[in-house]
Formats: sequence, C-alpha cells, structure tokens
Amino acid sequence: MRNILLTSIACFVIQTNIMAQKTTDFNYHVDRFADIEVLRYQVPGFEKLSLQQKKYIYYLSQAAVAGRDILFDQNNDYNLEIRKILETMYLNYKGDRTTENFKQFEIYLKQVWFANGIHHHYSTDKFVPKFSKEFFIEASNAAIEEEFLLSNIVKPRFKEPMITKRRFLYEIISIIFDPTIYAKRVNQAIGEDLIRTSANNYYFGVTQKQVEDFYNAKRNPKDKTPISYGLNSQLSEYIVIKNGKYTTDIQEYVWKIGGMYSKEIEQIVFWLEKAKSVAENDKQKEIITLLIDFYTTGDLKTFDDYSIAWVKDTHSHIDFINGFIETYGDPLGIKASWESIVNFKNIEASRRTEIMSANAQWFEDNSPVDKRFKKDTVKGVSAKVITVAMLGGDCYPATPIGINLPNSNWIREMHGSKSVTIDNITDAYDKASQGTGFGEEFMYSQVEIDRRKKYGKLGDDLHTDLHECLGHGSGKLLPGVSQDALKAYGAPIEEARADLFALYYLADPKMVELGLLPDNEAYKAEYYGYIMNGLLTQPIRIELGKDIEQAHMRNRAMVARWVLANKNLFAGASPSETVPAVEMIQQNGKTFVKVNDYEQLRKLFGTLLTEIQRIKSEGDYEAAKKLIETYGIKIDPKLHAEVLERYKKLNLAPYKGFINPVYTPVLNEKGEIIDISIDYSEGYVEQMLRYGKN
Repeated sequence: MRNILLTSIACFVIQTNIMAQKTTDFNYHVDRFADIEVLRYQVPGFEKLSLQQKKYIYYLSQAAVAGRDILFDQNNDYNLEIRKILETMYLNYKGDRTTENFKQFEIYLKQVWFANGIHHHYSTDKFVPKFSKEFFIEASNAAIEEEFLLSNIVKPRFKEPMITKRRFLYEIISIIFDPTIYAKRVNQAIGEDLIRTSANNYYFGVTQKQVEDFYNAKRNPKDKTPISYGLNSQLSEYIVIKNGKYTTDIQEYVWKIGGMYSKEIEQIVFWLEKAKSVAENDKQKEIITLLIDFYTTGDLKTFDDYSIAWVKDTHSHIDFINGFIETYGDPLGIKASWESIVNFKNIEASRRTEIMSANAQWFEDNSPVDKRFKKDTVKGVSAKVITVAMLGGDCYPATPIGINLPNSNWIREMHGSKSVTIDNITDAYDKASQGTGFGEEFMYSQVEIDRRKKYGKLGDDLHTDLHECLGHGSGKLLPGVSQDALKAYGAPIEEARADLFALYYLADPKMVELGLLPDNEAYKAEYYGYIMNGLLTQPIRIELGKDIEQAHMRNRAMVARWVLANKNLFAGASPSETVPAVEMIQQNGKTFVKVNDYEQLRKLFGTLLTEIQRIKSEGDYEAAKKLIETYGIKIDPKLHAEVLERYKKLNLAPYKGFINPVYTPVLNEKGEIIDISIDYSEGYVEQMLRYGKN
C-alpha cells in the first residue's frame, strides 16, 4: 500500500511549503509538458557506502529497470507496440521538427513514457493526440521498415505470415485516434461491467461476473493464511473443443519464467542473482532466494514466504521492493502491477519513525475504534525513513512518498508490516516547488499561510509516517472476512482508514510528549491542508465534468465531504451556540475553506475512523459503497470550474514525477569493479530512449 503524492501543488501535501532552504547548485527541474513536470532526485549518502554496498545497489537497480516492459504490457495489450513505433518514428523522422504536428507528437510520446502506456497515469483516461492522423500515417510509413515488424511486434496475433506494415499500422492508428477504443484503463463507473470496460491487460475476454465467480470459488473463508489468488496472472477466456464442439473456458496465464513475461523476468532474476552474491548478510540472501523461487515457479505460497522473510528483515541498511505488489490498476483489486524500489536507510530521519514503532501498542490501544476490531498485540511494526536509489515499474516516473507492505492482512497480523517514508523524494518535491503562490490563492487567510510555512513540511512527513507505519498496520478483520470483501471500494476505504488514523493522532498530545511535534498548534497546518485539498483544490487534476475515479482521490474527497456534511455533529447544543467545525465561504468572489474549530474536526475524524474500521473489519460492502458513492465521486461543476480557472493563472503542472540517476561501474585494468559512479545529468528523453533500447 502506498501514500501517493497526488499532485505537484494541488494536493497541498508537500509543495506549498516555502520555508527558507539553503541554496544548491543541483538542478531538480528536467522537463515540462502537458500537465507534467519531470524532476531529478538526489541520493545523498551513496558515496559514503562501501564498495560491496554500492555493487549491491547497482545490481538491484538493474533488476529494478529490467521489468519496465511488464508494466507497459499490463497497462494495455497494445502499449509495447505503440511505444516501439513512436520511438522509432521519433528517432528516424527526417522532416521538419519545428512544425506543430511534430511538437504535439513529441508531447504525446513523452506522455506515453510517463504513464507507461497510452492512458494517463492518474485519471487513466486515454490520451487524445493533438497531431493529425495524416501526419502520423506519413511519418510512420517513412520511418518504419517492414523488418521492424518482425523484430519488434511481440503479440502472437501479429505473427501471421500475411502481416503487412499497412495492416498493422491501420490497427494501431485506430487505437490511438479512436476515442471509443480502450477509452479507460481502469473504469470505476457505477453499474458498468468494470472488467469489460477497463482497458488494462489483466483480463482477456472475460466479464466481471466470471472473474468474481472464478476467484470466489478458489477462496476458503476458513483459511487463516489465504494466498492472494490471481495476484500474478492474466485471466483469459480461450476456445476449446468439447464433444466435437467449440466452446470457451477460462484459464490463468501466470507471470513467471517459462510463462507470461518470461523474457523480462529472466533478466530480473539475472540481476537478482548478482545482487545475492554481494548481499550484506544471510537474511538478504534468503530473501532474494525466495523471490527468485517465486519468479521461477509463480507459486503464490512462495511469495508469502518471501513477504514474511522480507518483513522480518529490519536490520539491513539496504532494502528493496521487487515484484507484483499493488492492485490499484485492477478495478477489482485482484491483479498486481509490477514495481521496484531500491533504497537505503536514512539513519538520522528514521528516529521519528522508530519512536512511533516503539509506541505502536499505545496507538492501537487508544484508537477510538471498537475494541472488537483492535489488535490485542501489535506485532512487528517496523518503520524507517529511506533514501531511494532507484525507481522502477509502477513507481516510475510517478513516485509514492510512502509505502507499507506486505498487503496480505494475515501476514500483517501474524508477522507485522514494514513501512517507509521516502525522504529524498519529498525533499525534491519541496525544493522544486518553492514560491508558487498556491497558498496565497487558495488558503483562507494569512494565519493558514504562516502556519503552513512554520509547520508544513513537518506535518506532511508525520502524516505520511503515521499513515504508513501505524495506519495501514492497525486494526484487524473479523474471522471469515476476506481482504477482498469490499471489492472495487476496498482501495479507497483502506486509504481513508490509514489517513484518518494519521489525522486523528496528529492532534493527540502524545505527539508532543514523544517529541514528534514541537507544540499543540503544529498539527493544524496538516489538518487545514488536508481538508482544503479534499473540499476545494483536489479537482484541478480532473477534467471539467468528469467524476473522481482514482482511489486516493476518492478517499480524500470522501473524508473531507463527510466532515463538511457532519460539521455540526459536535457543535453547541443550542442553535445560537452552533459553530460548525468546517465551512465553505465566499470571499472577494472566490470560494475558500474555513476551519472554525480544530478540536471538533479531530472528533469528526475519530468518528469517521470508527465507522471505516468497522466497515473494513466486518467486510460491509454496502456501507463502503454508500460512503464512497455519496461523498467520494461527484464534483460540484460550478466550484470545479472556478478552481480550474484560479489554478490555471498560476501556470503550474498538477503532476510531477522523476527520472533516475545513472549508475556506472568503474573498472580497473583487470575488468574488476572498483567503484560505482553516480551521475544526474541525463535528460528525460535520453533516459526513456535508453531504457527502450536496452
């Protein structure tokens, strides 16, 4: 599970902090196009690592980028072919590169790279080309040779002897330019078949009911250690002959060596074997061995064994994530996207998370939720602040700021969880986003702006720490409740649960007592930013007239709007004494969020947390559906238009992501590695083309 920094400025989590910083020569800004800004991140402390540790990170970093094509293919069945064609056209184009058609073509290619496919990384809507179809036909015919098809088109359906360039490009042109084909990568529309109407490649030829029936038949509600059925496979319909007649059946195609994505997984394993040879300790070697076994067999029981070994490794300085992990890309939350992160511990910054981990039982015991849903004994809650060294798969270029794993509820309950806050990523966001004018435009008064300057970065970091370290790891399911019981509403409900846990405790005096906050006023900066985001500024990332679909956005909208709807729940008893906790007001013709009573706001967070935990623990699908559909989806069109217009004047990119540094082995005359150099100068286009070529 992840805490995602939803936008560069709009979610108001990191970027509006404009506290004074030391000047630096490091250039964080790389590229700007469409609604995206691409940044660099630094890897402080890498030079101080031992040669063995540097080699370990280098090999793991190669494994982290080796699976890139897996994610492209998971996101859509045609993504790899389209990317290869676009890259070939870009490299071989002989015409005028200053024309508007070529400029728009280049932007489209950059969008495809950033999103790992033809759908927006966040909204999951298909990109609309702003270059002409005629330009594409002419440029592709000129740039692509027949031989290209034989070596680069990877789908079996294209390997017929009769395939021609014209026929193939006609099919690709239809996919790129026809808005009705593959319109939405992840469809969450109420009342529709979420599988049939989603353009991802996790399923082929099956319906939502077939998927649900297939996996419900596998699950045993009495199993206390259930595997995550379907996590690492494509579920497809295929034609068979039974009793002399054609009929259809359903089969899983497992992602493993010798199975689906074998070529990419073989490369991942190649680099994992090299990493294993220079691992810091035997525990790391055991973890890598289990991961290799999982990639070799596809056995999800082995994946659980790997996850347990990984969560128990709390002492290694270097750590990594590599595998099929998060299920946000599947509307039913079953199939997992491939991702990887390589990192090492930020010892100084980890002291705050270690304090939280040491007091995990106190936080669990003092939660406002029903005792039936609390853990009697909190096990294995470990948390640290990390420095990322390499991003891959579904963590690249768009990047989480916090992670809590493993996702399996029974492993969490029996063995604990491991949480990280990614310090050098939040630092890069912060330093690249100073003096934007966002706070002055959207915050109610100078009081909120000044409070944000003073406490903003600290509040952001602590919210992420609490969300990942304790929020996701808190509570328990009742016996017999499946972790998939909430279906399409499971992801936003879980993110809301972690957010509310963090918000509730940010205002607790215990935070000051533990030395995590300097005073009892500091939490208000995060409270205001969160409510303002959910009620006002979050929709800047959504096209006017469209609904909220992304899980984290639905979560934040639901929490904020529920609070607004229940704003008088803890106000004075008589009408004359009633002061709402939160209200929306008009000031100089603009809409603002005003918080009148932060203590009431905390009580509201606690009340909603109690209900969200009940829903999660009992698997109450109907209650989850009602909350999300009532508060988390629709946007007031008038307010939406106003916010978009105000934001447009700031000339900011609503989304940010990162390119990776380049690691290069330094060899002596014998060909032995004597050092690993790190370089930050590579550009966005150069990195994407290099990854595509390699």
